[in-house]
Amino acid sequence: MSNNEVWVYVEQNAGKIADVSLELLGKGSELAAKLGVKTGAVIIGDKVQDLAKTLFEYGAEKVYVAEDTEFKNFRSLPYADTVVKMIQEYKPQIVLYGATTTGRDLAPRIASELRVGLTADCTDLQIGDYTKKGKDGEKNYKNILYQIRPAFGGNIIATIVSPDHRPQMATVREGVMKAREPKKGAKGEVITFAPSVDKKHLVSQILKRIQEEKSVDLKAASIIVSGGMGVGSKDSFKLIHELAHVLGGEVGGSRAAVDAGFIGHDHQVGQTGTTVRPKLYIAVGISGQIQHMAGMSESSRIIAINNDPNAPIFQIAHYGIVGDLNEVIPMMIETYKSLKK
Repeated sequence: MSNNEVWVYVEQNAGKIADVSLELLGKGSELAAKLGVKTGAVIIGDKVQDLAKTLFEYGAEKVYVAEDTEFKNFRSLPYADTVVKMIQEYKPQIVLYGATTTGRDLAPRIASELRVGLTADCTDLQIGDYTKKGKDGEKNYKNILYQIRPAFGGNIIATIVSPDHRPQMATVREGVMKAREPKKGAKGEVITFAPSVDKKHLVSQILKRIQEEKSVDLKAASIIVSGGMGVGSKDSFKLIHELAHVLGGEVGGSRAAVDAGFIGHDHQVGQTGTTVRPKLYIAVGISGQIQHMAGMSESSRIIAINNDPNAPIFQIAHYGIVGDLNEVIPMMIETYKSLKK
């Protein structure tokens, strides 16, 4: 059976759907519309069929459900085996996954078993044509998935295609795609898939689960003050915290600042951190590497503070301040406090 649909693998934990899956449903719907096919959502778990209502509201037209008590908690082997069997039976042309801990575990296993390509950490997905040149001449492909991501340390943007094998598969980081507004009451078709869980895939057992919540929710923040290596030290980062506190915002950081131990990884903004779209983003001591700008360039207003007038961050900033952050930030804090009086 070949349906040529665009599928999104839906992550869920204790009945809560991951944000990245809802974001991918919006992009999947866009791709499916260009291809003239339906959008499918694949969800695996124990008693998860009721989640189909939410998936329909976010863009799924079909929801493929595989339920079993063995699927109560995520385990790589039985989950991957089940998705492989579903793909083999229904034959979608595109399958998208979140570039999460789960997605990075699952997607490569599925790609390896199906012998298809997989592009990781895409920042954009488009549909287009492709011409392959070889010894026997040219071969033209229509409506291929363009899997777009930074390469060579972010110095170039690469467009990757997998024209000869199906499904075309990619992972996408949380926050890169924007979730569409839910359409309340949207309906669709639920397809129940009866999994045959092989005992050889149940060699591991989960004895205890320990889940730690993130210390900060950058995606929901309307104001973010981020610091980079230019801040100088963990001690100097106190100014970043103080400005964020005064403004009622959250604290972010560049990868370099995180790697240096100035701030924790949960605060990292950029290609290898969180993609954010706040109303106000203040970049302090951040030079503006492409990996960082990929994660915050869609902010409504960007203020950059840097003592280097040639820093790339100024190219996308709406307002730029060239100066010493140890002088500029205290002035901003005092000015804001005086305006609030």
